[in-house]
Amino acid sequence: MQNNSLNKLIVDTFVAEPSTRLEGRLHVASLPDGTPIRVPIILINGRNPGKTLYLQAISDGNELNGIAVIHEILSKINPEQLCGQLIVVPILNIHAFHAKQAYSPVDNLKMNRCFPGRPDGTSSYRIAHKLFEKAIKQSDYCIDLHQGGVSPMIDEVRVRVGDKHELYKECLELARVFGIGYILDQKGPKGQLAQAAPDIGIPTIDPELGGTHGWDEVSIEKGVRGVMNVLKHYHFVDGEVEIPKQQVVVNQFVSVLSNQAGFVYYKKALYDHIKQRETIAEIKDVFGNVIETVRATEEGIFWTHPIYPMVASGGVIGKIGTPISHI
Repeated sequence: MQNNSLNKLIVDTFVAEPSTRLEGRLHVASLPDGTPIRVPIILINGRNPGKTLYLQAISDGNELNGIAVIHEILSKINPEQLCGQLIVVPILNIHAFHAKQAYSPVDNLKMNRCFPGRPDGTSSYRIAHKLFEKAIKQSDYCIDLHQGGVSPMIDEVRVRVGDKHELYKECLELARVFGIGYILDQKGPKGQLAQAAPDIGIPTIDPELGGTHGWDEVSIEKGVRGVMNVLKHYHFVDGEVEIPKQQVVVNQFVSVLSNQAGFVYYKKALYDHIKQRETIAEIKDVFGNVIETVRATEEGIFWTHPIYPMVASGGVIGKIGTPISHI
């Protein structure tokens, strides 16, 4: 989907010639005093022609693992050895990033519910529109790096189009190639990039690289390997992919609820395969007495749990990914 002239990579006013890397800041908004808001962008135009990959991070302002992945990827890519082009946005949601939160403090919206954006919408819609029109539309593949906020979660990749979508197989294959080992195959909320880009013919995935405050080195390493797998598999760079022979796929999450309020002592860890009626946790009262044993209502993978080990009555202590299949 390139709009390049004579193999130039062009995004708005930025032009990267073959065999070059260009760094800049794309104007997307302004503060009340007129201070411009600029999104950092990197264009890498390979020596040899090929496909275009769009890679972004920090759509949610508190999900930092993705930017560390991008930094590592940028250190590995030599334009002289690249076939094709990379368009890389390390920080998309500038407002939310500075506020250290998922939602933009300007319009209280989550950027990943605003794609493909609107030129006449609120701030988040306008930023999404600018990137979608100027950068994303000319790509052949998209990777939108996320994580589960600051709550502990397994490393996984999400396919968000649903199995009736015309690009479903291509998106699922992109997720398989990323090779992180766990895939959520579930149509997502409207406005996600992983829906909007496939709607115009661009296979897109939404890797969720764990959940933590700050960096998580294990999740970052998996993210780097995943992006490199994509670059290798689709012939951007040379090298052997590292893809598990079998990967877990689930289609939904089932919340695990506590009837009693208290303190959570987990008996299962993330990634564990949990059978129905197995004990997941014990709830203790403030005196240390066990007042409830929480059991799984479904078989599946223990996918995520809250960051703090306490719960109100009727609160969620975790989520199970189910039903389990494999690719």
